[in-house]
Amino acid sequence: MKKSLIALAVLGAAAGAASAQSNVTLFGVVDVGVRHVDNAGVTQQQLSTDGANSSRLGFRGVEDLGGGLKAGFWLESALNADTGTINSSGKFWHRRSTVSLSSDSIGELRLGRDLTPTWTAFADFDVFGTNGIGDASTTYAALGGIDTRIRSDNMVQYFLPSTLGGVYGSVAVAAGEGTAGKKYTGGRVGYRSGPIDVSAAYGQTEVTSDDVKLAVVSGAYDFGVVKVSGSVQEAKYQASKDRHYTLGVSAPFGASLVRASYSKADGSGDISTRDADQFALGYVYNLSKRTALYTTYALIDNKGSANYTVGTINGVTMPKTEEKSQGLELGVRHAF
Repeated sequence: MKKSLIALAVLGAAAGAASAQSNVTLFGVVDVGVRHVDNAGVTQQQLSTDGANSSRLGFRGVEDLGGGLKAGFWLESALNADTGTINSSGKFWHRRSTVSLSSDSIGELRLGRDLTPTWTAFADFDVFGTNGIGDASTTYAALGGIDTRIRSDNMVQYFLPSTLGGVYGSVAVAAGEGTAGKKYTGGRVGYRSGPIDVSAAYGQTEVTSDDVKLAVVSGAYDFGVVKVSGSVQEAKYQASKDRHYTLGVSAPFGASLVRASYSKADGSGDISTRDADQFALGYVYNLSKRTALYTTYALIDNKGSANYTVGTINGVTMPKTEEKSQGLELGVRHAF
């Protein structure tokens, strides 16, 4: 009996030591809203998702290996909260599935599916967080049919340590594994200190007949009462070139946040007539640290052959003429 009690005590102590060195966190976001979309006079009312933040469900964990070295994992699934389905890609861990080794002094080595450096260099400076009808990336041309515009499979990415006096960045390589549009190489470097944040990134994705090349330069300055941010992107593929400009402002006051942005798509070469202007205005009211109400209005003014929309309408294709798309959404977001 005494031996059993001693054994249980030893096991309990070992379990306590293990739990002190590692942890697993369940987290997520549920974001659902009511949306009205008007594409060239064709309208539809929808119950939508991801108006303020992307709905998701995830698990992440960290284990302390000693000597400042840590092991970690991150599994995050995209969720269509309005219908209860997973992302349309069919990948359950669509948003992120990585394992990593990290240290404060040497940085982080991350392997798996994750955001590309060229995407984060843009998305970090969109005042709407590339979500909802105000998403600034809506008017960005997807050249070459690549699969690495936002995230990449089979990627190895190294992140600089956070002890470099405000300098941050990463380099990434993704194996195409014989599939066109999946082989990616890119990197990002930035500087963040006090109210200023600047960033630049470059990436290439191999396509059968050529590479899609993307360069991004972004910056932000926080004046306290208002934060101004912007980006310039340029994508090239064969004889097509798309340049995209975004300028945004966000102003917090009390529990409220007002944000507005203007984006311009300027095509050249084979897409020289594919131009558009996008305007967005939004308001967020934080009921708590985790729950918020929001509303956003957005308008896209297409020119030439551009057919960008603030939101899709089931069964209806936007005419490829000089038409407008606009929308209004109101929703609630809860994070846990």
